[in-house]
Order: sequence, then C-alpha cells, then structure tokens
Amino acid sequence: MIVPFLNSFISYLLLFIICVAVVCVAVKLGITMRRNKDAKDALTAASGDSADGQATTGA
Repeated sequence: MIVPFLNSFISYLLLFIICVAVVCVAVKLGITMRRNKDAKDALTAASGDSADGQATTGA
C-alpha cells in the first residue's frame, strides 16, 4: 500500500523538479537576452544612429 504511493510521489516530485528547472532556464535566458538588447539599444542611442531616425517605443 505504501509502495505505490511512494512510487507516485517520487514520479511527481521528479516531474516537478524538471518543470522548475525548465522555468529557471527560461527566466535566465530571458533576462540575458533582455540585458543584451538593452545594452545594444543604449549603444545605438549613445552613438545617435537609429535605423529609421526615430526613437523606438518598444511596442
């Protein structure tokens, strides 16, 4: 009676850990990509060069 419960518990715990790991990687990747984009935009704004001659709104 306790063995099927433990088997199921460990299975769901492993699934939860995998989901948390995927979310952590996605958040880390998103933060890194946003920082790179912000740095690129700051460099572009500092040099005064813009592709269309207007400031972008990010929309």
